[in-house]
Amino acid sequence: MARTIRRWFLAGVSTLSFAAAGAVPATSAAHQAAYPQVRPTVADFTQLTTGQTPPTQSQCASVGRRCFTPQAIQAAYNVGPLHSAGEDGRGQTIAIVDSYGSDTMTHDLHVFDQAFGIAPLCGEEGVSCAPGMPTFSELHLQGSPATKAPPSTSNSPGQEDKSAWALEVALDVETAHAMAPGANILLVTTPTAETLGVQGFPQMMAAEQYVVEHHLATVISQSFASAEGAFGSAQSLENLRYAFKSAAQNGVTVLGSSGDDGSAGSAKTPVGQGGSTLPGPAVEWPASDPLVTGVGGTDLCTDPGATGGRVVDSASPPLACQNAAGQSEIGWIGSGGGFSSVFAKPGYQSGALPAGSTAIGAMRGVPDVSLQASPSTGALVYLSLPPDGQSGLKCGSTPCSTGWYDIGGTSLACPQWAGLVAIADQINHGGLGVINPALYKLASAPATYAADFNDVTVGNNAAEASVPGYSATTGWDPVTGLGTPNAAKLLPDLVSAVHGG
Repeated sequence: MARTIRRWFLAGVSTLSFAAAGAVPATSAAHQAAYPQVRPTVADFTQLTTGQTPPTQSQCASVGRRCFTPQAIQAAYNVGPLHSAGEDGRGQTIAIVDSYGSDTMTHDLHVFDQAFGIAPLCGEEGVSCAPGMPTFSELHLQGSPATKAPPSTSNSPGQEDKSAWALEVALDVETAHAMAPGANILLVTTPTAETLGVQGFPQMMAAEQYVVEHHLATVISQSFASAEGAFGSAQSLENLRYAFKSAAQNGVTVLGSSGDDGSAGSAKTPVGQGGSTLPGPAVEWPASDPLVTGVGGTDLCTDPGATGGRVVDSASPPLACQNAAGQSEIGWIGSGGGFSSVFAKPGYQSGALPAGSTAIGAMRGVPDVSLQASPSTGALVYLSLPPDGQSGLKCGSTPCSTGWYDIGGTSLACPQWAGLVAIADQINHGGLGVINPALYKLASAPATYAADFNDVTVGNNAAEASVPGYSATTGWDPVTGLGTPNAAKLLPDLVSAVHGG
């Protein structure tokens, strides 16, 4: 039987201490205390099976879901023509930044690739490497201690965080690889630990700075976020932006999940005690940063069995799709979006928006783009947990186990968008840097917008009853941004627009 857990949010914590080139110096305890908890943007996951064979669509439907394979996702977003033309991200590297990492990622990636017929990466378990083959590698700037359960007499909270982040890692790596099978994947981890008493953003930003300075990737995927209002001050947030500034100067594209709280945000609380809802609408950082492409989410109401193109399915579960007849996508209720309280409206949002767009006032609008994120129309991911990690991940009231999971959240949308950017980087023969100005330039031309984007016009992100949500509208809106990609059309146009075409 499938087992589900909803809305887990984790704290990643430790002091900044590694001495790699380009690292920022350790900050004071008082300064560290201004940072909120780092939260993976996974809203919900269900374990469907315990073997290595992916679940059937009937098994997914039995728990009110439709589960998407890589081929079905590629069909929904018109990625196939790019792959057929050899445009699959080859020669580019996607850096995926997560806390902890996963003890079993090389094994899990191989099971995933074999199950869906995805070309393997050099570095997967049991794969023989060949010259020119894309690689999977890991960068642990502060080490990567193995998952080890504390003694039974210990008062430690155990490995809840580490095992749950392992699920995030599997989601990020597997879905990015499936979208851009020719790209190298670099998993960048920080060994943050909840019990150390401080938070993990400084370590992550220092790790990203290292990646940029050493030219290790052309695109960075961040499936984590925290509300702007959870930071101690705008200055404490500004102190973390140096990696994004470096990325912009070095042609590296940075993407960030817009979060899974809809229009709401959570305040900083003591580690491990969840979060209290902030009063009024909020957006989450890093997605709210003008130098980051914020990625929101949708319910993907297409046929999960269709691999030749986008086919609307209004009959299969979930109810959201059944209640929106004829819609291929709906703005997901959890899609983080709204208007920044820190960053002014950037120049690229000050020009002409598509006709019918929600107006953007004086402050930065979030998100910029979207992709599938609803847990009810999620993606299949394989995860195996080491013995000492089995009890760390809960599926309802019982521990999860090795097997196939159906997962949703803007954590799903972000790494897939990173895969698309890697394909665009290949077309460009190098990194594109900040792509937001080009995205909005394309959207300002009615014919190009209609060809390059799937405009999502239905849905609302009022995820918390106490906070008003926003409605999806024609054009840009604070639920889905400019919409989702028609990849075969958008990516070549994106490259041209970056170069002024």
